[in-house]
Amino acid sequence: MTRTTPKTSPTPTTSPAPAAAATPAAPAPWSDLVSAALLGTGRRTPPVAARPGQGPGAALLDAAAVSTVRRRAALRPAPAGERPAPAPADPRPPLPSAARRRLSLLLADRGAGGGGSRRGTAPDLTELLPQWLTAAVDHGYRAPEVLLPALLDAARARTDLRPAALALAGPRALWLARLNDEWKFALRGTGSRAGLPGDGDPVAVRRTWEEGLFAERVALLTALRRHDPSAGLALLTTTWSTERAEDRLMFLDSLRADLSAADEPFLEQALSDRSRNVRATAAELLSTLPGSALAARMAQRAHTCIGLDRTAGAPVIAVEAPHECDPGMQRDGVAPKPPSGRGERSWWLSQLVEATPLDGWHARFAGRDAAAIIALPVGDDWRTELHDAWCRAAVRQRNADWARALLGAPAAPSQAAEVAPAGSSRDLTKLLTVLPEDERARWVAEFIAAHGLSEAFRMLGVCAVPWAEPLGGAVVDALDIARDAGSYPWSFSGVMGLAERCLDPAAADRLDMLTAVTDEPEGASPGSGGYWSEAFQRLVGTLRLRATMRTELTPPPTGDDTGPAPDRKTEAAPTTPHGAAPGPRVP
Repeated sequence: MTRTTPKTSPTPTTSPAPAAAATPAAPAPWSDLVSAALLGTGRRTPPVAARPGQGPGAALLDAAAVSTVRRRAALRPAPAGERPAPAPADPRPPLPSAARRRLSLLLADRGAGGGGSRRGTAPDLTELLPQWLTAAVDHGYRAPEVLLPALLDAARARTDLRPAALALAGPRALWLARLNDEWKFALRGTGSRAGLPGDGDPVAVRRTWEEGLFAERVALLTALRRHDPSAGLALLTTTWSTERAEDRLMFLDSLRADLSAADEPFLEQALSDRSRNVRATAAELLSTLPGSALAARMAQRAHTCIGLDRTAGAPVIAVEAPHECDPGMQRDGVAPKPPSGRGERSWWLSQLVEATPLDGWHARFAGRDAAAIIALPVGDDWRTELHDAWCRAAVRQRNADWARALLGAPAAPSQAAEVAPAGSSRDLTKLLTVLPEDERARWVAEFIAAHGLSEAFRMLGVCAVPWAEPLGGAVVDALDIARDAGSYPWSFSGVMGLAERCLDPAAADRLDMLTAVTDEPEGASPGSGGYWSEAFQRLVGTLRLRATMRTELTPPPTGDDTGPAPDRKTEAAPTTPHGAAPGPRVP
């Protein structure tokens, strides 16, 4: 028997609803999508919204694809989040074309490492990046938008790049940093108005201060202090008593750059803080204000301990160290417990002298100037302790007269021993930072000419870039002398690396004569002639590359953004100089 299937009326077809009406509050369940696919869109309207001009079948497939990705990622369906606000505009001019290509090369090469013990003759692009960034900022350019992620990645990996990289990236770096946790460092300590929320709006500033992340609060305080110190201090006082000790310490550090007498009342209150580190930092900041009450109290104590011996036939400095560290001294930042191997009384004395205004010693020593005071003999073997404390005071107070006197003549025969006399903790490199840049360069040049490079490496690192003459010539002459003497070439690799980044590029042509391979003197390290030749070739090549980079950053004529053509030989060269040096100002 044949079974006949009764005819049934077809299910009515429902026309798709308009897209706006079909938009669900959340993605459709997977089971509903499967049902619509099995029955067909002609018999069941897909429970999804169709875009204008899109058929129900295509809309169903789009929804199924999105749902599949969510299921594989174990992501629960949720309404779309709010779109971020557009990135702020950056009105600065763009980089010239050649400089834009150079930045792309520098960022692409930053991960390359120099393998092996010999670097060859190629310039090191990795170490040229800091000075390129600084020079680009000095010209007032902005970074290309397409390179901002790579620039932020480079700054995240190298803290020495951050100030110049963030300045070149501008306000859009902060916008990106709020969207990517890996770039949150950009929100800390920029010190620019871009770090102020709402362009300085008081309500937005207060909300960020009270509700923001710690990094955002530090950046906010730093920016406010730079542009309005009193407003920054007022903001800090609103929550000071409720902050954690480690946060109070960081906030105090934010006051350092723009410290003034207006901050003294707040710092005096901080001397009674419950945290020892906060008290010590407040005392240090107050001691840098020569007119502060703390500086006067420390001077009174130190002058009681140190003075001229009136009973001696010739003028002699007499020292009587404190016999106790009383509560008043401790409140003013004197740590009672000395470090291991240090005597209590000498420890207390050094802290008093370090915090005493240097200008007050002239009257204490009958009107003598700094050089005359330093030249006085010191009784009872207190000379090293006293001079070390004066060195730290000169650095803390940025007193060039005392720094000059404590440094002495660079060519003096005894000066090399004064770099680190027995039992001394002084740092002549820090003293050099107090001198004006041109005087600093002359002092180091004379020191190198008299004593060579062995004691001068750290001193070179604090000299302004490019090295002015006679410093550049003194370094090259010392390297040439070391080569002729058969010295181990790798012993000077750090100085050579500094020279590559810090010599004036104009010196390249006159250094060509040093690139030739010379005869090795008797007793020289085997192969040293070839190594020295490679090192000088690399030096000359790097100087010429820096000159090319400087030309590329020159603003093009109006209406022309072609920029100078890059040097193809140097552009393709691999790189990597080593050795720490401060970020140069001009490539």
